[in-house]
Amino acid sequence: MLGTLKTLMIGASARSEEKVRDQFAIELIDQKIREATDNLKAAKVALASLIQRERAETRQMEALDGRISDLMARAGEALQGGREDLATQAAQAVADLENERSVRENTVHRLQNRILQLRQSVATAHRRIIDLKQGAVAARAARKEQGIQRRVNPNLSKTSPFEEAEELISKVLGQDDPFEQGEILREIETGLDHSDLAGRMADAGFGHQDKSTATDVLNRIKDQKTQ
Repeated sequence: MLGTLKTLMIGASARSEEKVRDQFAIELIDQKIREATDNLKAAKVALASLIQRERAETRQMEALDGRISDLMARAGEALQGGREDLATQAAQAVADLENERSVRENTVHRLQNRILQLRQSVATAHRRIIDLKQGAVAARAARKEQGIQRRVNPNLSKTSPFEEAEELISKVLGQDDPFEQGEILREIETGLDHSDLAGRMADAGFGHQDKSTATDVLNRIKDQKTQ
């Protein structure tokens, strides 16, 4: 039971954290970009320090090379002058300087390798920060579009004025014509009480016409002209 409750609490906490991260995603993106930029600045400072050390060691090596060359020349002159003791001292000094130069040379090689690696890391981080900033711009635009869409969706889910007008027009056009309906009702009533039967039989030529027709009028005009 306790294990189940613990699992549910962990799940609820994870969902709450995810909801907060989603709600403040843009702010978190900006913060992470600032952190990455700060890290890049620190890496650049470290790179500058390594380059400075490498240049200093290189200058020390160049200075050692000069001292070694000078002592070698002096040791040769001492041997020629019969001062082997001085030549021996010069040779010992040259050996010490060469050992120091070897150490410094190894240090320069390590620094150069480290500088190369750090340069690549700085270049990669720089490109990634540019991509992150471009992504942040796209994320802001997407979030703004999402906000607009969330405000528009409730209105779109309702019946729009266009749809309401179309529905009303459809209802009006779909209603029965009251005038036509009245005529049909009169026809039905007339047929039920047979009041139109005499007229229909007169039209068929059986019996006297109750109403004047155009044919009757024309016949009367013709009769008046022949008289």
